[in-house]
Amino acid sequence: MKIIILGAGQVGGALAEHLANEQNDITIVDSNSERLRALQDTLDIGTITGSACHPNTLYKAGAEDADMLIAVTNSDEINMMACQVAHTLFNTPTKISRVRSPSYLAYQDKLFNKANVPVDVIIGPEQLVTKSICQLIANPGALQVLDFAEGRVQLVAVKAYYGGPIVGQELHEIRQHMPKVDTRVAAIFRQNRPIRPEGSTIVEAGDEVFFIAAKENIRAVMSELRKVDKPYKRVMIAGGGNIGATLAQSIENQYQVKVIERAYDLCRSLSERLKHTIVLNGSASEPQLLIEENIESTDVFCALTNNDESNIMMSMLAKRLGAKKVITLITNPAYADLVGDEIDISISPQQITIGSLLAHVRRGDISNVHSLRRGAAEAIEVIAHGDAYSSRVVGRRLDEIATPEGVTIGAIVRSEEVIIAHSHIVVESNDHVILFLVDRNKISAVEKLFAVGFGFFS
Repeated sequence: MKIIILGAGQVGGALAEHLANEQNDITIVDSNSERLRALQDTLDIGTITGSACHPNTLYKAGAEDADMLIAVTNSDEINMMACQVAHTLFNTPTKISRVRSPSYLAYQDKLFNKANVPVDVIIGPEQLVTKSICQLIANPGALQVLDFAEGRVQLVAVKAYYGGPIVGQELHEIRQHMPKVDTRVAAIFRQNRPIRPEGSTIVEAGDEVFFIAAKENIRAVMSELRKVDKPYKRVMIAGGGNIGATLAQSIENQYQVKVIERAYDLCRSLSERLKHTIVLNGSASEPQLLIEENIESTDVFCALTNNDESNIMMSMLAKRLGAKKVITLITNPAYADLVGDEIDISISPQQITIGSLLAHVRRGDISNVHSLRRGAAEAIEVIAHGDAYSSRVVGRRLDEIATPEGVTIGAIVRSEEVIIAHSHIVVESNDHVILFLVDRNKISAVEKLFAVGFGFFS
């Protein structure tokens, strides 16, 4: 596929790396020539220096025969105008734009269509990050919570701790403990190395366990792997920008929420916008302020400013002063590798955004893509098509499907029914199949596996 990426920032650069490794023809456009040169030194891609929305720049980038344009510059207006130019002058088939401003997103349905601003897919990073944090707050003890099949199925990552019923026992014993709850462990990471889960695999304390289950069964399964955390009540948010404000607005009816923001004018507008949230003018890096606001009784402290260093330091301070859980926004991937146990969960806006973008880039009928473990692994939802004559998966039992090494089928959603993957299950056409890829480089093999053709019958 021939793809033009506009913007060589952290999202654009990471996306280019993902797609270039999957035999796509990638050209990336940016006004910063040094940034482009750094990418070209490590990736087999084309680069164009220039303004992303200028017709001559897009022409040089090959817009005349491009299959897709992905606009992820830091400017909403440049992204939208680039899509308009690509549509009007080059008839680009698929146009994806990152849009951050809530003002535009509030009128998304009216604005973004072929008759007005011709954007086929809108990516809103702040909304995606907010949803991810909401899931973590709603599922105490989870490291990651990912939705599939419109939320009917969830893939959850937890760290197994001493005292969990299944720790020190084999995986097949989960079914004995919970005969009425069906689940599947999709992957285990032990000291950052993947372990293929078998029925005889013994769960050890400290393991990062990814399991899949129907949404209503998630909490029951988590209780098998670790001591169940009590539901959260008190949430403190450092940073009243787009993400912090959107998060507070999303959860203020269910939790006791406080927002700490340094800018006085922003505090005033937040206090008018938020109905049940306490808005404080100050810095979350001041120990006295945190103590006065009862940080020791806070269930979740969320550091959501636009400064990685501040987020990390505030989170460490909050944790030492008694916050039970800290969630930290970290955009620099190098920092994410450095943070220790004092930060419970680091959130990467780039990886969340990239996962959303990849769902529209992958070959085949793919509904969802989630980028995991800082991009090393992936979870995808792919729709099976064809029949036993034209498909390698339809009409076959799961134990007859030759999945690539490191790829696990976790569940199938058939209409409204959630079917956890077991060897005797037969895949039917239009099933939503949820897979976990320990190595994302196996994605091309998965795409071939689900491709519809002729001569596959055996």
